[in-house]
Amino acid sequence: MIKKAVTEIASVEQKAGKGVSMKMLLSPDEAENFAMRQFTIKVGGHMPFHTNSVEHEQFVLKGKAKVTVGDEVFEAVKGDILYIPANVPHMYETIGDEDYEFLCLVPKKEDVISMVSC
Repeated sequence: MIKKAVTEIASVEQKAGKGVSMKMLLSPDEAENFAMRQFTIKVGGHMPFHTNSVEHEQFVLKGKAKVTVGDEVFEAVKGDILYIPANVPHMYETIGDEDYEFLCLVPKKEDVISMVSC
C-alpha cells in the first residue's frame, strides 16, 4: 500500500519542449503494472512531436491544449480522457491563459522516446 500527497512530490523540468514539467506520482518501482505521472505544460508552452514505444492513458486535470495524435488534431480540455497508442507521433500546445495539466499512465515496460521532425 502506498499513500502520498501530490504536493510533496518534486516537479522535474523536462528537456524537450517549452514549459514542460513532470511529477512521478507512482514510479515503475512502486507499482506492479503501470507508472503514473502528472505533466504540466505552462501557458505558451508545448511538448514537441515525438513517439513513445509504450501506450499512454491520459486524463486532463486542468486547462486546454491543441493535441496532435498521428494525423488527428483536436482540442483537449479538463475532464477529457485520451488514449495515445504506442509508436504514434503526438504533440501538445497550450491554448488560452491556463496551464495544461494531465495524468499519464504508462505500462511498466521500457519506454523509448523518439523526437519526430515535422
